[in-house]
Amino acid sequence: MDTIASIFSFITTPVSWVIVQFHSVYGAIFGPDTGWAWGLSIVSLVILIRICLIPLFVKQIKSTRAMQTLQPEMKKIQERYKNDKQRQSEEMMKLYKETGTNPLSSCLPILAQSPFFFALYHVLNGIATNDTIGVIDKSLLESAQKAHIFGAPLAAKFTESAAKVEALGASITDVRVVTAIMIVLMSASQFYTQRQLMTKNVDTTVKTPFMQQQKMLMYVFPVMFAVFGINFPVGVLVYWLTTNVWTMGQQMYVIRNNPTPGSKAQAAYLERLLKHVTHHGKTRSRGERAIVKAIVTKGRDRNEFERKFINGLSKAGLAAQADGTVTTGVNPEVTETEDGTPATGTAKRQQPKRQSKSQRQSGAKPAGGSEPDTPTTSLIKSDEPEDAKPAGGAAKQAASQPGPGTRSKAQSGQRKGPQRPKSPSKK
Repeated sequence: MDTIASIFSFITTPVSWVIVQFHSVYGAIFGPDTGWAWGLSIVSLVILIRICLIPLFVKQIKSTRAMQTLQPEMKKIQERYKNDKQRQSEEMMKLYKETGTNPLSSCLPILAQSPFFFALYHVLNGIATNDTIGVIDKSLLESAQKAHIFGAPLAAKFTESAAKVEALGASITDVRVVTAIMIVLMSASQFYTQRQLMTKNVDTTVKTPFMQQQKMLMYVFPVMFAVFGINFPVGVLVYWLTTNVWTMGQQMYVIRNNPTPGSKAQAAYLERLLKHVTHHGKTRSRGERAIVKAIVTKGRDRNEFERKFINGLSKAGLAAQADGTVTTGVNPEVTETEDGTPATGTAKRQQPKRQSKSQRQSGAKPAGGSEPDTPTTSLIKSDEPEDAKPAGGAAKQAASQPGPGTRSKAQSGQRKGPQRPKSPSKK
């Protein structure tokens, strides 16, 4: 521990100073020797650190999504150079350089928190061993030793001996119950955060080893927190539980408002956005315009949820523009097919099916249900009115015989010119 303390000594003084400043504020409200004053000071320290780390968190999200996009290409490289590890690593680094991604970016928030974590651990350990750390003098040290959180001293651990816990003014049972509850809550929050990421904010259309790795971490991290948590002081457990809850809430916000393309969260978000846009007739915020602009830019590369969103706008008489805005007055029948190509709701004109010889002679209607352009019941023009035409079989026989002074019209499929009569005509 001395080696770690010496490594992070440059940040121990700033961390202790921040805790003291928050303690002076909460001490005036709850009392300087209470667990509320010191516990809320640690919580406020976490919130301050996480606010400063928001840019790194945004970078982590972008890096994670970029890695998900590259997984198919990475899999191809692994299969192509599976017998040449050196060439495989070179191609991987080349791919990272071309796309501007960094696998370590997803670990930046955790790495950035590490110095503050160890500095706080060193400060709380100094309180347990009665050593002044940073700006914490003797009076503040005595005040921190009197502070209890639900009966457990700030500097007590789960593995602490009963004599040492009694020296801090508490019982070993209280310490172990409080630390056990905190460890369970800490592991559960970590598990839920990772599970939320895997079930809602992962592109379900891509099955890659990266997803299997994330699924494994969903179970590994909680176990690690449970194992190492029994050696953390109560104050450090408060710190880590607070940062896990912050991460969970921050991720819930990102999943709801900026989901990964192709994920279940994106489907839910676009459904909410469609209702909102069709109700107001426009995009109302910069974030909404950015999402619509990204969907329009994709063109035929849109996934099924994005195509459904564009089709919903079209049916409502709206159209998404390249700048992310939405305009009215478009054809509501225009939609997109599964492959992203435009498709209109108007049916194509169909040609009538060709009739058989018996259908043409019997005067049956075409299959399309429309009347034929020319009469099919007679091959000649007749000047006789409808009433004068013979009925039944006589009408059929008379219709099949050309009258004097007229030319019979060639039927469809027959040769032009004189035709051999089917039966001798009576003169």
